[in-house]
Amino acid sequence: MILSNRTILNLLFFLFATSAYGQINNNDFAQLAKSSLPQLKEFLAIPNDAHMHDDIELNVLWCEKAFAAQKFTTKRLKTPTVPLLLAERKSDNVNAKTVLVYLQIDGQPVDPNHWFQENPYGAVAKQKSKDGDWQEVDWSNLTQDPIDPELRIFARSTSDSKAAVIMFLTALKKLDADGLQHDFHLKVIMDFEEELGSPNLPQAVKDYKQDLAADMLVIFDGPRHLTNQPTLSFGARGISEITLKVFGPYFPQHSGHYGNYVPNPALNLSKLLSSMKDDEGRVIIPGFYDGITISDEVKQILRAVPDDERRINLKMGIASPDSVAHTYQESLQYPSLNIRGMLAGWVGDEARTIVPSSATAEIDVRLVLESDPDRLIGLVKDHIIKQGYHVTDAKPTQRERAQHKRICQFTSSTSYLAFRTDFDSDVGLWLDRALTKAFGKTPIKQRTSGGSIPISPFVNELGVPAVGVPTVNRDNNQHSPNENIRYGNYVDGIKTIYFILKKKL
Repeated sequence: MILSNRTILNLLFFLFATSAYGQINNNDFAQLAKSSLPQLKEFLAIPNDAHMHDDIELNVLWCEKAFAAQKFTTKRLKTPTVPLLLAERKSDNVNAKTVLVYLQIDGQPVDPNHWFQENPYGAVAKQKSKDGDWQEVDWSNLTQDPIDPELRIFARSTSDSKAAVIMFLTALKKLDADGLQHDFHLKVIMDFEEELGSPNLPQAVKDYKQDLAADMLVIFDGPRHLTNQPTLSFGARGISEITLKVFGPYFPQHSGHYGNYVPNPALNLSKLLSSMKDDEGRVIIPGFYDGITISDEVKQILRAVPDDERRINLKMGIASPDSVAHTYQESLQYPSLNIRGMLAGWVGDEARTIVPSSATAEIDVRLVLESDPDRLIGLVKDHIIKQGYHVTDAKPTQRERAQHKRICQFTSSTSYLAFRTDFDSDVGLWLDRALTKAFGKTPIKQRTSGGSIPISPFVNELGVPAVGVPTVNRDNNQHSPNENIRYGNYVDGIKTIYFILKKKL
């Protein structure tokens, strides 16, 4: 087919205009991100360890003011400790559906001695040097154009999860500036105790069920897929915790005098823990994986996630993974039994030639939808008894010590259950369309994420489907010293939320 000159010119004009529009659009979000940085820095500067209630009150006050400025009404949902904060902004359409958004405000505690900056809450900008080290740059560099997308902002809660709050508020500002309105009622629930396991959230959802009523739930939390491509997460694992304490002598004893006589609790605890798994990392407690089946249909969904497991192994510094499942995505579909910490005696410069008086292990159990936490905890407890231990929930008495060779103090709790939403749910299809529009390609869809978030109380009590929209870079050091967010992810996060807010349900 031969095209006329006019047709060719029109086609070229169309292509140029489309390209220019896309470029202007991207620049638009870059400028928005830059303009929001003072607000981000201000918010990060407020310490947010949930143990410190006075600091949390300052965060609540900040959020009340910030959301009121965006035309939200706010209400404190009281709990025995600190409140949840509910913000609401209605659509002009009284019959519109209601979208509930979950935002986390608190952060992990900090140890300033392990941060490479003066104040972990004082945001600093850093760029990677040729040697691969992160070097601080003047904050004024963030007022210039363009800002390198690889630049990082370091501070506690940059990625987990205060930046998401500023992304959300900034996207709303652009929506208003563009003369647009979300065509759904918008509710935002802010959690100030997520890092404590949200202990008061389940009861609060019951107590304030009418206030929280919605048609669907969107979670702006967590990191994107390893490829850093737009991602949707349709589930998350729940979490239970177990603490084991094995006892030896009343007080630490000289290892020369008693090393061949007094049983060593550190050794006994190590043997007890090793009896729970085989050499390939699989839990060998009978029944632990019962009820988990991976159908061919599910395997197809899991294979669609573009994991490069060789790259994962190299990044983790491991030769090969545990053999709980065939792939990384499959491994997330099973409950886990993880030893997250052990304590016995002293090490390093403080090492002492003693037989410790006790040894403690902290375990977290990641739950999947098919998991019954009480059953799994019971299986672990029964296993310990079968290993010859007298199990108690309190410090053993003198009589118990005299009667039992092996004693284990066992305590446990469950923070929240797992949840999982179908890909073809209304909320899933809506978010898929929004992200496809924003980035010109279908987002990666994860059946479940590895981490745990307190969403199951909303899903189970309110009867709503829930989907997570992660935005931050995966290598963000969340929960660790030197937490950071990649600037390019921050820009993309604003763009992501903007396209979600403007997309019709």
